[in-house]
Amino acid sequence: MSAHCCHHPEKVVQNQLDMKYRRVLWIALAINAGMFLFEVVAGLAAGSVSLQADALDFLGDTANYGISLFVIGLALRYRALAALAKGATMGAFGLWVVGATIWHAMSGAVPHAITMGAVGIAALASNAAVFALLWAYRSGDSNMRSVWICSRNDVLGNLAVMLAALGVFGTGTGWPDVIVAAIMATLAIQGACAVIRHARSEFGQTDLNMRAGVGAAKPEPRGGFG
Repeated sequence: MSAHCCHHPEKVVQNQLDMKYRRVLWIALAINAGMFLFEVVAGLAAGSVSLQADALDFLGDTANYGISLFVIGLALRYRALAALAKGATMGAFGLWVVGATIWHAMSGAVPHAITMGAVGIAALASNAAVFALLWAYRSGDSNMRSVWICSRNDVLGNLAVMLAALGVFGTGTGWPDVIVAAIMATLAIQGACAVIRHARSEFGQTDLNMRAGVGAAKPEPRGGFG
């Protein structure tokens, strides 16, 4: 029986890694879901497009963590497919922020700087905790990497929101808020491109593996003179 347990030590190690990663994702999902509800209300109350963008980002991350939990342990092809879906989601988020930013720039609305700063600090603390939890998985497959990229962008976005709050408070205009929202859109689109590129490369690798498997299963026929 002990020999049977030791036949595939690498599989045992992978299962242990998956269990740890699953626990981390559940914690990250709970934090992001709670922060989405908190920040979307605060963003609307403050009239801040950067806070609204950050709230939508929390919602997107919650969905991303849920997808990642679903595909843990599945074949690389399915994990790469999930990463492609998440990359498309990140890109869509970036485009939505671009539209919201243009609207706020044209309207000239001035957000509430104090609310922006307070919510930005709470969001930064939450995302910093998630970022620390996911640090060990930053170099995994495209699915793991996509989750880490989302977390990294969140921390940068929170820092930018706090700078925007200072800018709004100092200038009395909404332009710092608009500029930060545009930066967050750029981060989302760049992150989406990185995730999609990595996922496509994994798709290519699985195709090569499948072809190699077919070739091994059906060897070339020998010539009549052999």
